[in-house]
Amino acid sequence: MKEKYKSKANTCRIRCKGRLFAQIEAIILDKDGTIADSEDFLRQLAIYRAKLIDAKIPGIYQSLLKAFGVGENYFNPTGLMAVGSNRENQIVAAGLIAAATGKSWFDALTIAASCFQEAEKALPKRGYISPLFAGSLAVIQQLAAKGLKLAILSADTTENVKDFVETHQLTPYIDSIMGVDGNISKPDPRLYLAVCEQLGVKPENTIMVGDSPGDIAMARKANAGGVIGICWKFPDTSHLQQADVVIRHLAEIQIDNCDW
Repeated sequence: MKEKYKSKANTCRIRCKGRLFAQIEAIILDKDGTIADSEDFLRQLAIYRAKLIDAKIPGIYQSLLKAFGVGENYFNPTGLMAVGSNRENQIVAAGLIAAATGKSWFDALTIAASCFQEAEKALPKRGYISPLFAGSLAVIQQLAAKGLKLAILSADTTENVKDFVETHQLTPYIDSIMGVDGNISKPDPRLYLAVCEQLGVKPENTIMVGDSPGDIAMARKANAGGVIGICWKFPDTSHLQQADVVIRHLAEIQIDNCDW
């Protein structure tokens, strides 16, 4: 039987704020909030979605914003819009539509899906207005140059992840990308294991870097070799306390040594 994971000849030791992770072959990165400064875009998208739905179902606007975890000048880094998949956001919106109108579940889902699609088309491609956090490209280039395999695993759709990678010219450095396109979403470890299989590495030889409890829980369940929480903008990192270490900048991830 063909082995599910193939080992590499070279591994690296990664040091982060005094914590050493040995025998690392790959680093798996979340996108939004981890390498992509997407807060403004996600807030705009949530507000526009809510406005479109409110135009069809008057009076639901504020309830939708609250459920999404956003406001005109507020964004919850652990809220639905920040960490939920497109499908999960649609289901919540449909639930509010059904509760407000008494419509059938399928009608409510249809309204939500239609408004979500319209909002997505109306705004510029998210890759253009979700820039890389400052200094992230240099870190990604450095990690790739050392022979580490890199992947992006996001709650966004795979199509949007591809668009982001291409827009920011990350294709030469990223070995695998995966989004959430079906019913499996974070923190289901099957997503993480699927990326490991694509990369040809064992989970215990990987590090997950993410900004949400879902990233941490997913990697833990998949038996990742390390979990690094990252929080660029928010001083409160209590939601990342289950990570091995929490950083405020990607550059805090340092390559200690690599064995070739």
